[in-house]
Amino acid sequence: MTDDSETLQTPPIAPATVEEFRDRLASITEDLPKRLRQCADHIAANTDRIAVSTVAELAAGADVPPSALMRFCQIIGFSGFSEMQKLFREAYAPGWPDYSTRLKNLKANRAGSPAALLAEFVEAGRLSLESLAKSVDEQVLDRAVATLSRADTIHVVGLRRAFPVASYLAYVFEKMAVPAMLHDGVGKLDHRFALRPGDAVLAITFAPYSEETLTLAADAHARGLPVIGLTDTLTSPLARLADAVVTVPEVDFGAFRSLSATIALAISLAVAVGSARE
Repeated sequence: MTDDSETLQTPPIAPATVEEFRDRLASITEDLPKRLRQCADHIAANTDRIAVSTVAELAAGADVPPSALMRFCQIIGFSGFSEMQKLFREAYAPGWPDYSTRLKNLKANRAGSPAALLAEFVEAGRLSLESLAKSVDEQVLDRAVATLSRADTIHVVGLRRAFPVASYLAYVFEKMAVPAMLHDGVGKLDHRFALRPGDAVLAITFAPYSEETLTLAADAHARGLPVIGLTDTLTSPLARLADAVVTVPEVDFGAFRSLSATIALAISLAVAVGSARE
């Protein structure tokens, strides 16, 4: 581990895509000094904010001075913050517009009646489920079930889009008498004090990644507790905190992403854990 002032090798070429950015971020984060690591963690959890935030805003969120954030940009391979922001403005932000824009785009494209919309979302769900069936890593899934089935208590956390999945998992675990606790973030309470030796964390998050979910996963990881991750890609910031990562593809329609494949995976995981415990 080095001080921020020490010279770190800067990649010669800036990432050309958001996926390249995530790959590089994942490859260097572990070796960064404290302040730059704070930048990396905050950026990973808030990639949706890069296109619309200032240096000062992102630095404040990471609890570092702006100079540290500028240094972080250079280590990733950019000449400065503006170049990094340009990548996300061109490639990331347009991909997932806000909800009002998504609705306007659907109307502009004459998406049709409610029945037509239903057909489109059913098709997106079908493609997602087929993709999950073809891509799931059975060995990773077995390892996840084995880890969770041995836990004294399973701590389930998933906010924003992942919250319906997390709450459903907690419901199923309760019905099968599997000790579980849902971390819902109500009142901004994170309940990290509830983590005990012998417990495990089941964390669920998708881009743009929930900082609260990553914080709980990081805390559990630091304590030596097993973390099982459900996320969208292996370059997700959750991947480096988890002992086993199960990725879930979701096909979107009109920039609206369903939870068809994620719910199918969640119920399969929960039932498998319940069966293993019995």
